Amino acid sequence: MDELFIKIIEILGTAAFAISGIRLAAAKQFDWFGAYVVGLVTAIGGGTLRDVLLDLPVFWMLSPVYLVVTFISLMAVIVFRQALVKGMRTLFLFDAIGLALFVVVGVQRTVAAGLPMWVAIVMGTITGSFGGIIRDILINEQPLFFRKDIYATACLAGGVMYWLLSYLRCSEMVPQMVCAITVIGLRIAAVHYGWSLPILKVDPNVIPDENNTTDTKG
Repeated sequence: MDELFIKIIEILGTAAFAISGIRLAAAKQFDWFGAYVVGLVTAIGGGTLRDVLLDLPVFWMLSPVYLVVTFISLMAVIVFRQALVKGMRTLFLFDAIGLALFVVVGVQRTVAAGLPMWVAIVMGTITGSFGGIIRDILINEQPLFFRKDIYATACLAGGVMYWLLSYLRCSEMVPQMVCAITVIGLRIAAVHYGWSLPILKVDPNVIPDENNTTDTKG
């Protein structure tokens, strides 16, 4: 994939994820600076961890464009707050788009670094989801990544589709597009049809109560 095309995808993903983070921060009554910080870490968190793990220069330190895009996203939410802050559909749309685009970038960056495809799939998942984990922690919400929703699973599925089409030696752009469509499609289908992963259930009666344990020492 052309480097310029990767840059465009990163910028679009940054805007989408920044808006999703700022939108949630606005719903939590954060001030402008706090909302900007939440939007920024949502947008750059996954890519930062990816680059650190791959021992690459951290992408947002090479250009201020990502900070600027996040600021523009903040201004967009301020100006169009009635449309962007209200309703979960808006948040879901931007989150799904950002997730898909960053999975594509994560996989591509890892492949370009010469690492095997299974690593690329993991890095794509990290790139797409880790910023959202930080976002949810900052706004005091249970991270979506750890809920029963089809989220990380969608990232993995997109990465696998990328690998299959790359193995078939398709045009470079085809695996990228199918990967993004797979992620977005799975997220939409999961919400529409109520798909979810099984919950790990444990009978609370069999869990020891640490507060009622007796110290038998001495």
